[in-house]
Amino acid sequence: MTNTVLIIDDEDSLRENAADTLRLEGFNVLEAADGLEGLAIARDHLPDLIICDINMPELDGYGVIQELRSDFLTASTPFIFLSAYTSDTDIRAGMNLGADDYLTKPFKTRDLLSAVHSR
Repeated sequence: MTNTVLIIDDEDSLRENAADTLRLEGFNVLEAADGLEGLAIARDHLPDLIICDINMPELDGYGVIQELRSDFLTASTPFIFLSAYTSDTDIRAGMNLGADDYLTKPFKTRDLLSAVHSR
């Protein structure tokens, strides 16, 4: 069975590069360009893992994880923040909201794959 990963990021090139990387590893990948679209896709498809940017239009990543964690269907879905925010405070804020991991942009392919495979 192929695991499904949802990538939510408003940076098209970054989202597409991450998606291509994961597809080459055999994952089924869904993509969303903002938080509201990502939330709808997550609820409709119930992916096995969600990778989400923080700074996005419509609904930011903090709002996405709060909505997902409050819904019993998505509350336990593994969630990785992928963000340009790199301070310890930003990372801690993401983890305090229930993220399973936090990768900083620009990310290395091996770090992305390691984070995904460990989930």
